[in-house]
Amino acid sequence: MNLFTITDLTKEYGEGGAKVTALKKINLNIPENKLVVILGASGSGKSTLINMLGCMDRPTGGRIKFLDTDITAFNKRQMTTFRGEHIGFVFQSYNLLPDLTALENVEFSTELAGLSRTDAETALGLVGLADRMNHYPAELSGGEQQRVSIARAIAKNPQVLLCDEPTGALDFNTGIMVLDVLKQIHQKKKSSLLLITHNQEIAKIADIVITLRSGEIAGLEENAKPLSPLEVVW
Repeated sequence: MNLFTITDLTKEYGEGGAKVTALKKINLNIPENKLVVILGASGSGKSTLINMLGCMDRPTGGRIKFLDTDITAFNKRQMTTFRGEHIGFVFQSYNLLPDLTALENVEFSTELAGLSRTDAETALGLVGLADRMNHYPAELSGGEQQRVSIARAIAKNPQVLLCDEPTGALDFNTGIMVLDVLKQIHQKKKSSLLLITHNQEIAKIADIVITLRSGEIAGLEENAKPLSPLEVVW
């Protein structure tokens, strides 16, 4: 079954001569439980597409169905509820609250979702930070902070994990570690993982690679033998 069914999706910003078309009538089916990489250069429409899929923004035209539900018909309250119930976000910037420990940062997310401290502790354990949960962001490396943000995203057990350049601020070795954590979580939880990147080498870990160029689908390819993140070099 398709996780997302995208029909004639268009997104425009501005008006008149200043109008910019970020997405141009995209048609795409994304199946469930796959690791999908959305590949493209800066300005290709990757983040715009992810924002549409995660109900962070509305399209100008077209439709997105999540399973059997048309999420483009949602009002603001329904969009917020959908994000809370189904989507986990991981961004290039970690977006951690500096005055809260790693555990408290994750707990903040789980409390909003009506979950418990145990869920937060379990999530930090899954990303290998069981012994660092009482440290503040300033006491953690960049890779550890990104793993806290991953723990925050997975603590509520979302159906979909949306990752926008999660290795963009990290060095190679730390980036590989973060990709390995993401892929392990995807496999353990049998959830859907959509990852944005401009790095063609990272695309080799995906089941499906969608290439965007100037707001349009430039390619769609299935990897017969996706690589482990530990096999990727750039």
